[in-house]
Amino acid sequence: MTNKFAWLIFVFFVIFFINILFEYLNFKDFKYNEVYVANAKVLNIYPKSKYQVVKLQTKKFVFFTSIKANIKLKIYDNIKLYINTSKITFLDYLKGFYTTSFNIHKLPFTQSFKQTLENKIKNQHKNPVIANLFNSLFFATSTIKILKEKCAIFGISHLIAISGFHLSILSFIIYWILYPYSLIQSKYFPYRNKKFDLLIFVSIVLFFYLIFTGVVPSLLRAFIMFVVGIYFLRTNIKLLSFKTLFLVLMIIVSLFPKLLFSLSLWFSISGVFFIFLFFQYFQNYNKILTFFLFNIWIYLAINTISHYFFKTVSLTQLYSPLFTIGFFVFYPVELFLHFIGFGGIFDNFIELWLLSKPFSQEISIPFWFFSSYIFLGLLSVISKKIFILFNIVIISFNLWLYGSLCF
Repeated sequence: MTNKFAWLIFVFFVIFFINILFEYLNFKDFKYNEVYVANAKVLNIYPKSKYQVVKLQTKKFVFFTSIKANIKLKIYDNIKLYINTSKITFLDYLKGFYTTSFNIHKLPFTQSFKQTLENKIKNQHKNPVIANLFNSLFFATSTIKILKEKCAIFGISHLIAISGFHLSILSFIIYWILYPYSLIQSKYFPYRNKKFDLLIFVSIVLFFYLIFTGVVPSLLRAFIMFVVGIYFLRTNIKLLSFKTLFLVLMIIVSLFPKLLFSLSLWFSISGVFFIFLFFQYFQNYNKILTFFLFNIWIYLAINTISHYFFKTVSLTQLYSPLFTIGFFVFYPVELFLHFIGFGGIFDNFIELWLLSKPFSQEISIPFWFFSSYIFLGLLSVISKKIFILFNIVIISFNLWLYGSLCF
């Protein structure tokens, strides 16, 4: 198994370098002239006092630029513009870059099927922030600033960004919607494995959903893990292993090298890593205790990583494990209500949440602590003593972080 795994990793490295080569050829074509003419779609808009920063996507790359405030743009608008390529490096090209632009023109707007569905969601809500909330939940639409800030204060950003958490709920729903297949299977295909067939059907539906949402990195990770999991279950290979997670990461990065720089992907990977680490050491404890401890420990463990990037601290974040448990009910109920056209039923309660103003502040942590924390977490895989030390660090950090709000 070890030799096969090593050969598999080698194959992924080869695929990675081939894709990097293709990206470099695209980059050379991009840099051929100092001025590049781009047709792009508006993914997000960040208003400033005298201008707006926009996130744009072409067929080959994503970038940011500043546009005058008097040019009225909306998300999904198509525009033509000229951009300066002189200072952009290959690394910038892969990561997504900022550059100056000029001679901007709006192109004719064509509404996609996804935008049609987003409008159906939007029409069920009077509050545009709530509409954005559910479009983000269902279709991975870019989250507006006010909603991002509110989710950060309550420690629920992971619930808004579509990931494996949402995919697990969706796969459960799709599985039972397709379950009548078992009647056909028992009559016409009794020799087939009913559960395996259903999982294949589910994976096909999820694949189209992945494409529909625009291949969100965190959802891509979850989908590949789902497919790999089906294969492993079929071949009786251990599913919950760090080797599996590493394999999934290698598949994603080799096929989509640009995602190596995706913060969303790394948050998703780190979340699954901590889940595996939890079960490695807590799986033999009382099941009821493990259920409640799971969400609390995962939140506290990943809090250091998320806090390094987002910095916002509020005591309301301590309720995050409870919100996560409640989301298992909230998400499918809202999905059903929006499907039948009654998505606005609970808007009054959501508006109360949006109007709430819990105290928060920004606290930074140094890079040396952040990197040491990650290193300690990785070493915890091979040593229980280090895992105990890791838990001491987790508890100490969170006590210091939230205690700083009280003193």
